[in-house]
Amino acid sequence: MRYLTDRKRAEGKGSAHSGTEHHWSMIMSGIGLALIVPAFLFIFGKALGGSHEQVLATFSRPVPAILTGLVIFVGLNHFRKGAQVAIEDYTRGTTKKALIIAVTALSYGLIATGLFALARIAL
Repeated sequence: MRYLTDRKRAEGKGSAHSGTEHHWSMIMSGIGLALIVPAFLFIFGKALGGSHEQVLATFSRPVPAILTGLVIFVGLNHFRKGAQVAIEDYTRGTTKKALIIAVTALSYGLIATGLFALARIAL
């Protein structure tokens, strides 16, 4: 006989046993983006009207390059998780699986492309 109450067995587990963890990671990435995006926009805004050489000089420095890489990586992972939640809420069956695979592939493809372009500029 088990002496666990229903509440104790259910504590920390959503219907898929990972909802709390997913929600927490979305909150943390959202806070991270709220902190780094304004700095990125300031750096990007200063480089926006410059010549090709000025833009290369701006993004070849370590702080703008690292900040841009963080915005690309964290932003697109946040997008992937948010889109996955929307897909899980509004689709069913094979369509849901196909859309989640497509969004994941799109997100990772954009991360790879963005980081590759940033590496080409920075190095």
